[in-house]
Amino acid sequence: MALGTAPAPYELRFDAGRICLDLLATTHPVERLDTVAVLRAWITGSGLVPPGTPLAHADGSWLVAVRELRAHVDELVRGASAPAPRPYDRALAGVNELARTAPPAPRALRGEGGVLVRELAGPPECAALLGAIARDVVELLTDPVARAGLRQCAGDNCPIVYLDTSRGRRRRWCSSEVCGNRERVARHRRRAAALARG
Repeated sequence: MALGTAPAPYELRFDAGRICLDLLATTHPVERLDTVAVLRAWITGSGLVPPGTPLAHADGSWLVAVRELRAHVDELVRGASAPAPRPYDRALAGVNELARTAPPAPRALRGEGGVLVRELAGPPECAALLGAIARDVVELLTDPVARAGLRQCAGDNCPIVYLDTSRGRRRRWCSSEVCGNRERVARHRRRAAALARG
C-alpha cells in the first residue's frame, strides 16, 4: 500500500459487533492504523461519521490519540481479570475522561429525492470522536448482558474479541468467512491426510 493511501476495504474489518471492538481489530494481523488516511477510512467505515464527512483536518495527533484509546480499550476488555489493577485502573480513568466529551451531533437533512440523510453540523473534532468510542466502551462494559457476550475468536492465533449476539451464543469465530473458513479448510485437510494414510 502506498504511503498516505487508504486501504482496500477488505483490510479494515467492521464485524466485531461494537465500534470499540472494531477498533481493537485494527491490530490484527498487523497494525492497520498506520497512516492518517487509513484512520480517516476507519472513522468513516466504523459509522462514527456519515459517509462524505470531511476529515481532511485529521492529522498525526489523531492517530496517536486513537491508538492510545485503543490500548485502553484492549486493557479493559482483556485485562478485567488481571491480578494487578494498576494498568486496568489507568485505562479505566482514561476512557472515563474521554467519555465526558460530547460526540459529534448528527442531523437529518433532505438528500436527493427527498430521502433523509444523516450529516454532521460541521467537521468532527478528534476529542468528540474519541468521546464517542469511549462511550461505546463504557456502555459495553457496564451492560452485564453485552459484557457476557464478549468472546475471543477460536481461530488459530486470532486475538480478535467480538460481541456474540448469535442465537444460543454459540458463535466461535470473529468471522465465519475469515477464521471460520480457515478452520474448515484445516479440518478438511486433516481428514484428507488421515484418509490418505489409512
